[in-house]
Amino acid sequence: MSKIAKAFENGKAFIGFLTGGDPTIEKSEEFIMEMVRGGADLVEIGIPFSDPIAEGEVIQEANIRALANGTTTDTIFNLVINVRKKTDIPLVFLTYLNPVFTYGLERFFARCEETGVDGIIIPDLPYEEKGELAQIAASHGIDIISLIAPTSEDRIKKIASEATGFVYVVSSMGVTGVRNEIKTDIESIVNVVKSATNVPVAVGFGISTPEQAANISQYADGVIVGSAIVKLCAKYGENAAPHIHEYIKAMKNAVRTND
Repeated sequence: MSKIAKAFENGKAFIGFLTGGDPTIEKSEEFIMEMVRGGADLVEIGIPFSDPIAEGEVIQEANIRALANGTTTDTIFNLVINVRKKTDIPLVFLTYLNPVFTYGLERFFARCEETGVDGIIIPDLPYEEKGELAQIAASHGIDIISLIAPTSEDRIKKIASEATGFVYVVSSMGVTGVRNEIKTDIESIVNVVKSATNVPVAVGFGISTPEQAANISQYADGVIVGSAIVKLCAKYGENAAPHIHEYIKAMKNAVRTND
């Protein structure tokens, strides 16, 4: 069984994201632990990249700050090593094809296994082209998290049927970022996904309020929040820890209402 399944064992899961190295790698470790203490069930760590095409302005700027601080892929692996000394919470990387290929596929996924990474999300990896990469990842016990967007249409069942870890349903068209209203019929998409797989289904992109989290967790197995957390990192910098803790706690409580 995937280690990621642990995140969904005790009911609806709250999944939080931050960009590694923003504002510093030491603070990223502190913030991750505050997310754990606040009730997060899984943490996504962004490996900073110069061209994060799926990200909105908030996370793009976080990538720039992290890279300006000298954050590298190896820095992020060291972050995972330090986090693993303190918690066994499932950890998932979010990055793009370029950093993975530049690092070397075998070397990258061997390092994931060695340090304690459980899965990876690669927004610019087409489903049809995941072959070799997915095989290498699987050989090291790393789940490739499948992304399903509102535009996936006829491909939804096919993508879902091969999913591992969890299925990431994208709530809205466009890039990441806080949205006041989510108009996509996500419930229908989630239901189609669930008809094709027993892997948990989590929804992300644009979710920022407890009300949104409570609504989506009525039919999804988990809720993913990134930009709202990264905004706290940007606003409070090195002093963001207590703000992150309180935010995660409020969001987890909202998700828990649908357990």
